[in-house]
Amino acid sequence: MILIADSGSTKTDWCVARDGHEVARVTTQGINPFFLSDDDIAAIVRGELLPALPAADGLQDVFFYGAGIREEMRERMSRVLGNTLGVGHVEADSDLLGAARALFGHEEGIACILGTGSNSGLYDGSRIVRNTPPLGFILGDEGSGAVLGKQFLGALCKGLLPPALLDDFLSSTGLTVGGIIQAVYREPLPNRFLAGTTRYIHAHLHVPEVRDLVTGSFRDFFRRNLVQYGRSDLEVCFVGSIAHYFSAPLREAAALEGFRVGRIVQRPLEGLLAYHQ
Repeated sequence: MILIADSGSTKTDWCVARDGHEVARVTTQGINPFFLSDDDIAAIVRGELLPALPAADGLQDVFFYGAGIREEMRERMSRVLGNTLGVGHVEADSDLLGAARALFGHEEGIACILGTGSNSGLYDGSRIVRNTPPLGFILGDEGSGAVLGKQFLGALCKGLLPPALLDDFLSSTGLTVGGIIQAVYREPLPNRFLAGTTRYIHAHLHVPEVRDLVTGSFRDFFRRNLVQYGRSDLEVCFVGSIAHYFSAPLREAAALEGFRVGRIVQRPLEGLLAYHQ
């Protein structure tokens, strides 16, 4: 059996497969080695994954793709997972490479992630050959859930959106302006808090000012991340919940910036399962 994982900042999707067929799927909290210690990672695997796995002792290979896995993190993540799962062969790599393999297989293209964070890379059919650094939701992550939430809340609280929208948002969420500031500046994981507003944003895309804000953020994503590759001839494909649920304004923004969008999938596991078989 093989175990494939796709891990973002918020959650990790795990898929167990045997002979090319899915046996089980498990969801745990996100595992980002940039923020978590070895013990934290092992505790999540032991507490959330292992109890839900069928016959974990039958695993032969593990392929883990995750946010925060840079070159220097690959060996560490492979070691922690191998020791915790009792598996000798573990490959850990970036969620961006996972997205590229799921979207393009062995063909070239521009692979993108739009979820809580955002990322992109020029894929040659084997590896990521160029990557514009995403830089996180403070310096970058254009088009991500965290940045959409940041821009929306900023515009809302500054009176740049219809006044009735502020009253409706506060009443429907139970938040206050002070509570928003507290969550962003004083509480842990502000990126998750900000991304949590995207359900409300999506439900109000019919408001012209909200639609313009979303489309503008996506246009920033293309301008500040994909233009640098100089390959507008290539198809651009996406994974991630933001790309999936906001696909209409995303395609609109791509057309305005001169890019051709192909597949948009919410999760890459099916593509990764095909790739590793």
